[in-house]
Amino acid sequence: MRIILMALVVLVTGSFAGDFDYIGSSKCKACHKKAADGEQYQKWEAGPHAGAYETLKSEESAKIAKGKGLKVPAYEAPECLKCHTTGFGEGGFEVKGADFWSAVTEKGEPTKEVKFMTSLAGVGCESCHGAGSEYKSKKTMEGVFSGSIDAASVGLLAPDEKLCKTCHNAESPTYKVFVFAEKSKKIAHPYPAGKR
Repeated sequence: MRIILMALVVLVTGSFAGDFDYIGSSKCKACHKKAADGEQYQKWEAGPHAGAYETLKSEESAKIAKGKGLKVPAYEAPECLKCHTTGFGEGGFEVKGADFWSAVTEKGEPTKEVKFMTSLAGVGCESCHGAGSEYKSKKTMEGVFSGSIDAASVGLLAPDEKLCKTCHNAESPTYKVFVFAEKSKKIAHPYPAGKR
């Protein structure tokens, strides 16, 4: 009986952890871009998180990586990517070679795979709200808003101070005191009153 109970606990607690896949911020844009709904995508895009991966390509990041003794550039270092990309090491962003990034379709456009990986470069929507494969549909989100669907059951997270401090902490070589109440106001992107 004890073994069955332990197996059931493992099955239930583990069923949520890996059940959600990353879809990329570009998919979020479809429902979160209208002015009437709060322009969440545009607010994110104009904020510091969207360009977090690109900062790893700067001269300053190269100096920091060298000073830390990293064997690869900052934009390839797991120590940096875990906080500057979406889902690194968890089925999200992956380090890819030049051949991958230069792949194009017959029409000369980036391939579907390149577009997907590009949408995971930076601290995207899913870095704070959870991998979106199960909550991406309008019907599911309406269920979450109405209370008929538990947000956590579909992988939707409510970002809080603890989540933010997984990256905004003294482990970062550029850490500055992180005051959640102040910083969260600067990146806020709520729905307008009465829109949910």
